[in-house]
Amino acid sequence: MSSKATVSNVNIGIDETNRAKIAEGLSRLLADTYTLYLKTHNFHWNVTGPMFQTLHLMFETQYTELALAVDLIAERIRALGYPAPGTYSEYAKLSSIAETPGVPKATEMIRLLVEGQESVVRTARSIFPVVEEVNDEPTADLLTQRMQVHEKTAWMLRSLLEE
Repeated sequence: MSSKATVSNVNIGIDETNRAKIAEGLSRLLADTYTLYLKTHNFHWNVTGPMFQTLHLMFETQYTELALAVDLIAERIRALGYPAPGTYSEYAKLSSIAETPGVPKATEMIRLLVEGQESVVRTARSIFPVVEEVNDEPTADLLTQRMQVHEKTAWMLRSLLEE
């Protein structure tokens, strides 16, 4: 069965054009979230220095939360009638978060994760206009929850950079 056949069978009160726009935005959010998950997990494995224990545990909490989030985002895309992207090549094209080569120092890891958390918030926020226009409350709820988590996490990480 083609994705077009699946898409046309969805009748949830949001027309196909707007569902496609929302799914495209959520696909970018999924890519950002997965890319941040991978970066956070990488930093969890490779962090060193005097803050090792604190950061190792903090990064684990963060990547675990991100792993759960990717499932929620992908399932919302599916509920809108579209396939969720699920490959590294798709994520590389869709994500606003760049990969980090090598193993940065702990403070640089924190700074990069702040940037990543804020990028996810901006991506989520960019989807709101179409979501609000068509009264897509389930997606609005998901976006609000994701922004709240990422804004709080960015604040907590930024606090570690204070002298």
